[in-house]
Amino acid sequence: MSVQYSDDRLMDYDEVMARFDVVLGLEVHVELNTESKMWCGCSTKFGAEPNTHTCPVCLGLPGALPVVNGKAVESAIRIGLSLGCSIASWCRFARKHYFYPDMPKNYQISQYDEPIAYEGEVRLDVDGTQYTVPIERAHMEEDAGKSLHVGGATGRIQGSDYSLMDYNRAGVPLIEIVTKPVYGTGTRGPEVARAYMSYLRDMVRALDVSEGRMEQGQLRCDANVSLMPKGSTELGTRTETKNVNSLRSVEAALRYEICRQGAVLADGGRVKQETRMWNESGGFTTAGRSKEEAEDYRYLPDPDLVPVEASAQWVDELRKTLPELPAVKAARLQKEWGLTDLEMRDIEGNEGALALIEATVVAGADQAAARKWWLGELSRRANETEVELAELPISPVQVAQVGKLVDSGKLTDKMARQVIEAVLAGEGEPAEIVKARGLEVVSDDDTLSRAVDEAIAANPGVADKIRGGKVQAAGALIGAVMKQMHGQADAARVRELILKALQ
Repeated sequence: MSVQYSDDRLMDYDEVMARFDVVLGLEVHVELNTESKMWCGCSTKFGAEPNTHTCPVCLGLPGALPVVNGKAVESAIRIGLSLGCSIASWCRFARKHYFYPDMPKNYQISQYDEPIAYEGEVRLDVDGTQYTVPIERAHMEEDAGKSLHVGGATGRIQGSDYSLMDYNRAGVPLIEIVTKPVYGTGTRGPEVARAYMSYLRDMVRALDVSEGRMEQGQLRCDANVSLMPKGSTELGTRTETKNVNSLRSVEAALRYEICRQGAVLADGGRVKQETRMWNESGGFTTAGRSKEEAEDYRYLPDPDLVPVEASAQWVDELRKTLPELPAVKAARLQKEWGLTDLEMRDIEGNEGALALIEATVVAGADQAAARKWWLGELSRRANETEVELAELPISPVQVAQVGKLVDSGKLTDKMARQVIEAVLAGEGEPAEIVKARGLEVVSDDDTLSRAVDEAIAANPGVADKIRGGKVQAAGALIGAVMKQMHGQADAARVRELILKALQ
């Protein structure tokens, strides 16, 4: 795929910040992990052959009637409670009319003026600064199908020869979480948005209502942003960058739009209210369609679905199922592990690291060792391959096994890195790799003593220095032994044998 470039004029980010205040609005779609769709019994399994998970209901055939997925309603309530929202005792579904080429019935079943959850907030810590993201609502709806544009260079409809439709995803349960306007983020707006998305991802995973895999579209963000001149209280015209599906892209897309809008306003122009698309390869947004308001969708109550009644008793029962939320867990683990604020920020600065480190500790590793491997070697590998830490093909259990091999003296750190590399390459479990590669540390005194004697004989000058009291010179002999034994000697034991031989 060829890389595209934008001809937008951009203002320097710091200059934009000096002249304008940023207002954010984030609409996040969470794809639920129910086994069946929102209104029918079709499977929601990802990756099936196109149009194999369909039926008269999700294809919108005449006479087919929807029935609400009870598990999806439970998930919606649990999400709402976790966001600090009030839960509606009575709510109903509406039809949202628009031209949906990938929605067979040509309207989406959603919620309009009566969402199941409303008025909440999320509190974030971004590098020691506290931010509050106000939640307007969390409502239930269904996903659309997927369009595949064939024959073009970019995979988009522009320039393609024809389009194909896959309706497997049509009707998959979604929860849309909508913020109120987010003020007061200063220069950190894009970072706050990224932190918010990370928080939601960790939250839905903790709730076990979604895997939150952004690369599969299970968590995606429509990122709204507008600029207000410093001192103004009137909201500027917003743009909405649609379906951004990675944490770094949410931050990058907002930063780009801020710089683009700043340049438009500085030139005396007007920002057009529109949807925009994020170009991942080029790192820029492009214009989509003019942004509609609610009345443009011609909402009306869905006559085929009965209202949902959430009794206080039911809501209380679901409240009891809520797990420890990410922020609470982070504070607890910081205290249990005795970490400083800086050490904790290092962990939270690596997306998904806290959960991985905790799981590694649960698997039997020391927390310091777990932190070392996930924030060091594995973080480096994730950056090199441009994937999230949790997407690396190595599990917390495997990392714990590597840590135990190091702690037991069977592996050096250098050898452990080789084992991790082999696990990532799919060569098997750590113990199998150690055996197959012959990596275990040699600690046999007879073998080590022979190597020490050879090193002393080959370096008489160094040996004389050690005999003369310069114990630090032993490092040279240790290095010689390690080289001779291909790095597999127990360095601490080698040092003891050298000093014993030369005392």
